Amino acid sequence: MPKRDEKPIAKNRRAFHDYEILETYEAGIELTGTEVRSLRENNCQLTDCFALIRDGQVWLNNVHIPPYSNGSIFNPDPDRKRRLLLHKKQIRYLDAKVAEKGLAIVPLKMYFNTDGRVKVELALARGKKLYDKRASMKERDAKREIDRAMKERSR
Repeated sequence: MPKRDEKPIAKNRRAFHDYEILETYEAGIELTGTEVRSLRENNCQLTDCFALIRDGQVWLNNVHIPPYSNGSIFNPDPDRKRRLLLHKKQIRYLDAKVAEKGLAIVPLKMYFNTDGRVKVELALARGKKLYDKRASMKERDAKREIDRAMKERSR
């Protein structure tokens, strides 16, 4: 049976603007059947979501997965907390890092992996200051100008 490519569901583009990404992790997510069907319809919103560690478990908050269109009473609350599946060693490491000042666990994207399972890419991130945001915008604009100049020169 041929393997599929990774299929993206949703990206948290705001996270790259608001945070400096230090490390990334892949985590599974505990979902109900109708939530997975809703995700197959590409329904998900990752903006303003975050992960917390409580009692040795990682919980994903503020992720909006709308109810499945053909679901009935089995549709769960669209904004409920969802448990993330990580190794215990990774959870302990992330808990120790988050205890440091200014670090947070932020989801970057949600996708179906090659086996068809829903995965969440988490990042250990540090919040950017306003001047950091301005500097990254300046770098991006400079790179864009250089690319334009190189394209014009090659014509």
